[in-house]
Amino acid sequence: MEHSPVVVGVDGSDPAYAAVTWAAREADHRRAPLRIVHVLEWRPGKPGDRHGHAYLEPMWAEATRRAHEAAPRVAVRADALLGRPVERLAELARDADLLVVGHRGRGGFAGMRLGSVSDRVARRASCPVAVVRGRAAPDGPVVAGVDGLPAADAVLRGAFEAAAGRGCAVVVLRAAAGADPAEEHVAPWRAKYPLVPVELRHTRAEPGPALAEASAGARLVVVGSRGHDYVRSVLLGSTGLHLLHHAACPVLITRPNGTRDFGL
Repeated sequence: MEHSPVVVGVDGSDPAYAAVTWAAREADHRRAPLRIVHVLEWRPGKPGDRHGHAYLEPMWAEATRRAHEAAPRVAVRADALLGRPVERLAELARDADLLVVGHRGRGGFAGMRLGSVSDRVARRASCPVAVVRGRAAPDGPVVAGVDGLPAADAVLRGAFEAAAGRGCAVVVLRAAAGADPAEEHVAPWRAKYPLVPVELRHTRAEPGPALAEASAGARLVVVGSRGHDYVRSVLLGSTGLHLLHHAACPVLITRPNGTRDFGL
């Protein structure tokens, strides 16, 4: 059975190359191919058009080298697309297992910095989206941010699968006044993954800062969305933007159950 690819957007910046390395390892975990994509907002007469290959070829070589170095068994494809970055990446997400972007970059695709490409792709993509930033703590847990809503199930699924694949613990963090750590949501996943240690935390701090603080010692932070119209929700409001700007490790944005099947 052919697996859907992990897609990663690149632009030649250091954060984009870090995203390639992370995406290659994830593709290896998923036994999926890796597709490295650069989106060109190409206009006739734009300076540099005639030198497109001179710009792209070294970037593909470096991105492919890093991908093979991180995950030698993964099949890698690298290509360029024309169009608007967010729209083209959202299109690719329809057939992707995971869409990966760096937290910032330069020019073209990366001329739209975090708060533009990353959060807009996270809102529009139909598959899970990973924003690679900071440095994963090699001995840290996977942190799951839950709020007791339907999206919590997808978050916990992603967190437990990620932790099982990495051989680490899950920390379930619920940051809500007067709330408990949602044991009723955690119990089925604890039963499914009995070898994964679980810690439940409840804090009355604001969700964004609480998750950002927890990310300092984490391998990955997993949070949820409620589908395409998520502007009014917690993740891509002030909480999500704070986390995407300040997390000390990669952030995985899941999709509600039924929107897209995924595994880490």
